Amino acid sequence: MSNTKICVVIGASHAGVNFAFSLRKEGWQGDIILFDKDNTTPYHRPPLSKKYLELEDSIQNNFLKPIESYEKENISLALGLGVARVDKENKVLVLEDGTSQNYDVLVFATGARAFVPPIKGINEANNIFTLRNANDVANIRQAFHASQEKKIVVIGGGYIGLETAASLKKLGADVTVLEREERVLARVTTPYLSEFFTKLHQANNVEICVNKGVTEIKTENHQNTVVCSDGSTYKADMVIVGVGIKVNTELASEIGLTINNGIEVDTTAKTSEEGIYAIGDCSYHYNTMYNTYVRLESVQNAVDQAKVAAANICEKPTVYNAIPWFWSDQYDVKLQIVGLSQGFDNTVVRKEEDKKFSIWYFKGEQLLAVDAVNNAKAYVFATKYIKTKTIIDKDKLVNPEIDLKSIVVN
Repeated sequence: MSNTKICVVIGASHAGVNFAFSLRKEGWQGDIILFDKDNTTPYHRPPLSKKYLELEDSIQNNFLKPIESYEKENISLALGLGVARVDKENKVLVLEDGTSQNYDVLVFATGARAFVPPIKGINEANNIFTLRNANDVANIRQAFHASQEKKIVVIGGGYIGLETAASLKKLGADVTVLEREERVLARVTTPYLSEFFTKLHQANNVEICVNKGVTEIKTENHQNTVVCSDGSTYKADMVIVGVGIKVNTELASEIGLTINNGIEVDTTAKTSEEGIYAIGDCSYHYNTMYNTYVRLESVQNAVDQAKVAAANICEKPTVYNAIPWFWSDQYDVKLQIVGLSQGFDNTVVRKEEDKKFSIWYFKGEQLLAVDAVNNAKAYVFATKYIKTKTIIDKDKLVNPEIDLKSIVVN
């Protein structure tokens, strides 16, 4: 393989970094350059709303790779430098500082950014934050320590909102979560799990308020008042907004790549344009396990897709067919999720203890996904059964006295 070719990656988080090292491992001999607006050495993102925030850990302890690893593998990090536009015809990136960088292969690992809803007064609010990167956490910590009452409102009852609420509560905050749907986690799980996490937070003295659409944030004397559509109000020294993300597809869209809930790619991670790939949170890919296109926000997807792209660029045909998995840590609870539950029409709850159970999602008799709460064994067996398309005896599954090895239909 030519050692004069240049592979440029836009984005240096989980997908971009793992891709760069995988590409070198697959035999790429040319230059590898990673561009990212974040000027911090690439770091793990999932702990930001969990242990990193809660324990006030150093970002150096959360680096994805030691800085020496990039030097050893001859991978160039161009940090604190964004890409302004892509000149597809001439294969050149125009950077935000006015300089340019040519490429032979281009990889989009642009990820996503926090979505900030157009709430009246949100731009004038005091101490309002999203939580997407290490700088966000640093700002939250600083405001928290400067706060007198430490009264915090979290807008959004999804995983990021709930994880952030749990971490801030452990630091001693007075936390209220406002969710506009009728239950927390409404878009991603069953009412059973929503109720479990609601009770978990309430037991830890976090106020969970549902059916609360925020319409305005009033600020007076550095104090915020969050106003909801039902007329209720909540005082807050700080407001954390965790209502979702916006995929970073602008650069890809400008050069005519197919965009569909992300940058559309095939099973090799290639976009609609030859020599251009997309991986991680920004990619909308075909999942062969579920026979549908999906866009996933997970470390697993970022890492596995990065490996597939690297192999194909090095002319080693590889198809992406991984089973998605995710996790969430809140207080003393670890939730592990395997598979995709979209399209399920029936569920089975296997309860072993109050804080140890699993929810199994089926479409007819096909097992689609499992949510395992403090139950690594259920997670492991579920992964195996989903991968092998095993048919489960649901009457045996619901009975925690029957071992998971014995729930298979003969």
